[in-house]
Amino acid sequence: MDAAEHLPHTFPWRTATLVAAAIAAVELVALIAAGSALLVHPAKKTAAAVTTAPAVTVAAKAPVVHRAVVPVHTVKVTVRPLRARSAVEVLVLNGNGISGVAHTEAAHLQSLGYRIGGAANAPPHHYGQSMVMFVPGYAKEARRLAHDTGIRLVAPIDGLTSAMLKSSRLVVLLGS
Repeated sequence: MDAAEHLPHTFPWRTATLVAAAIAAVELVALIAAGSALLVHPAKKTAAAVTTAPAVTVAAKAPVVHRAVVPVHTVKVTVRPLRARSAVEVLVLNGNGISGVAHTEAAHLQSLGYRIGGAANAPPHHYGQSMVMFVPGYAKEARRLAHDTGIRLVAPIDGLTSAMLKSSRLVVLLGS
């Protein structure tokens, strides 16, 4: 039997990969050489240009003029004092599912001097954290209420309608 002829296995994708890698290596070496040349001699050309530039002389100094700065617009800022606790109505909502918590907190807030606008269950949702919410213009009072109750989260009212709030301006939402 004749020996089987050995056919060469050609893999054109391997050849293309090797050629591309070789070209990339040459480009990398060229970039490194160019970068190191710039680092060694960065201002060779500019230094020569500076030394051949003609000298500039100044004949006289210009006088310095001082002008007063006049504001174009003035904004009047009025600082509103903090409203008294008795002037702020608070709605207490139970968002943790434990029965009676809203009424207990409402009694506590009333003992601190706040007016209570109501104590009820929050809209159905699991609230993981207690928060104090406020209508626009009551942020200072909300921060004070949060301090009084030990609640860290203070935010503008979100998700409650005017009908739910009635005349309350602050809401204590009790979470778990």
